[in-house]
Amino acid sequence: MARKNYLFTSESVSEGHPDKVCDRISDAVLDALIAEEPEARVACETFATTDRVVIGGEIGLSDRDKLRGYMEGIEDIARACIRDIGYEQDKFHWKTCEVQNYLHEQSAHIAQGVNGGEDKDEGAGDQGIMFGYACRETPELMPAPIHYAHQILKRLAEARKSGAEPTLGPDAKSQITLRYEDGQPVEVTQLVLSTQHSDEGQTSSDIRAIVEPYIREVLPHDWLTDATEWWVNPTGRFVIGGPDGDAGLTGRKIIVDTYGGAAPHGGGAFSGKDPTKVDRSAAYAARYLAKNVVAAGLAERCTIQLSYAIGIARPLSIYVDTLGTGEVDEAAIEAAIPQVMDLTPRGIRHHLGLNRPIYQRTAAYGHFGRTPEADGGFSWERADLAEALQKAL
Repeated sequence: MARKNYLFTSESVSEGHPDKVCDRISDAVLDALIAEEPEARVACETFATTDRVVIGGEIGLSDRDKLRGYMEGIEDIARACIRDIGYEQDKFHWKTCEVQNYLHEQSAHIAQGVNGGEDKDEGAGDQGIMFGYACRETPELMPAPIHYAHQILKRLAEARKSGAEPTLGPDAKSQITLRYEDGQPVEVTQLVLSTQHSDEGQTSSDIRAIVEPYIREVLPHDWLTDATEWWVNPTGRFVIGGPDGDAGLTGRKIIVDTYGGAAPHGGGAFSGKDPTKVDRSAAYAARYLAKNVVAAGLAERCTIQLSYAIGIARPLSIYVDTLGTGEVDEAAIEAAIPQVMDLTPRGIRHHLGLNRPIYQRTAAYGHFGRTPEADGGFSWERADLAEALQKAL
């Protein structure tokens, strides 16, 4: 039997966190190439440290001359990302940091397994397992701790960029511990917020006075109580931040990107990977399916696992767990899923419209629990499959 009364914690990091700077650059490279050619192949990794950004990996366009032309623009892409995030520090400035580009053409051996042909459907870009999850804790059908940890940092970034809070810096982290009663979140017991600031004279108390109104604006009003413990900039001064304070790397915040530890993770990162890579596209499909299972009223909570092998189009397995909340048998949902969605890499891309430049916006504040956008961004957050699932069952 599932526990009903417990504490659970999730964390988030801001767009200026060193790892998120790298995710953003990698996804910006992906967007630039996929805007030129929807079938572009990209596996881009970024490393950032004091005054330096290093970009590497594999990319591919059908026209090699165009590919060479895009190589020349990679530095400008990286600088534009750093500028938008807001870094103009002495030792990490969008205009002056060194950008090194080591991207090269995609391996022919990988391409032969992934590319389709007359007698072969397009295969998965790698082996692996991917998970999707949904629950009724929030209107977005996301676990509450990770959802609100994201929302706090997103709101503070808006205040910083609007000029309302000019002393706040781009680098920040949040963490929320929620108390659950009868399976539902009812109270914040611990709240941690560390944010970079530009004024060396500001104390932890000064920073709390700045951020607390925004935090209260985001959280349900009755969740913050007299018993809530606040830890704002608990180490004191936080002036040196971003890649100058700590090195960053693409794909190092996979739990922040997904469900905050409330659900399993297959291990593969998302950013910098084109949608032939099932690490990304199948994780999006699994979230889409889990969300629609919950939206259809088939369960209060749902975990879905998909598995793939490199070069093989169809998933090797589909696993559904409704965690004791299901209204129908899980095996019946497993049987219904292939009836309502083609889970080959090509089928996922077509169903969700993933061959579009929609990825840079996913690099901060989570890939899930977002609002579907008119241009196809966050299409995996639609709940338009619920009726088809009900009919298939």
